[in-house]
Amino acid sequence: MIEVESLSKIYELGGQKVPALKGVSFRIQKGEFVAIMGQSGSGKSTLMNLLGCLDLPSSGTYRLGDTNVATLNSDQLAEVRNRRIGFVFQSFNLLPRSSALENTELPLLYSGTSDPQHKAREALAKVGLDARARHKPNELSGGERQRVAIARAIVNNPTIILADEPTGNLDSKTGEEIMEIFSRLNEEGATLVLVTHEQHVAQYARRVMLMQDGLIVSDSCKEKEC
Repeated sequence: MIEVESLSKIYELGGQKVPALKGVSFRIQKGEFVAIMGQSGSGKSTLMNLLGCLDLPSSGTYRLGDTNVATLNSDQLAEVRNRRIGFVFQSFNLLPRSSALENTELPLLYSGTSDPQHKAREALAKVGLDARARHKPNELSGGERQRVAIARAIVNNPTIILADEPTGNLDSKTGEEIMEIFSRLNEEGATLVLVTHEQHVAQYARRVMLMQDGLIVSDSCKEKEC
């Protein structure tokens, strides 16, 4: 599913080269649920951006399935993001004037899918929000907005779902409900990679990778889970 070899990312800031990622290597198999943990500045957000094809590495190899991502141009990267990757962000990133249904439909409109409304309703039903399909984000609670974001992420049946601090703006009870949705999606076969700095969130994953100073310092699985 995902194969990363010696992946590095160097930023130039004020004429100086700053290494954010220092040659990390790992594999993620289809159906895994992986949490990436680390303090601010550890490199976990940089790694998530590379896995999500939002940025390109300075060196190393990233393969998503049979695709070498580093060789793609901007149009090809956009197609990979639309068709093969589902994103869930801490801040939800919903269009404020569009309904839950319209927000969920967005990836389908870009991919030219037939009957996008039907598929969007199916995705909303999976996260228990079909009854709120016509409501706009300001008419929804934080947990409901994150459910819409998850529905949008899964509507294209992506190869992988990437979630960046998905419970960061939610209270603990609502955060648990969101993590239960992720767990259910994983049980149904979805491949999930989650970035978090919260241990209780990472416990939902079957595998935890800990980052520090641009390196993976530990990579552990729950017993018999992976």
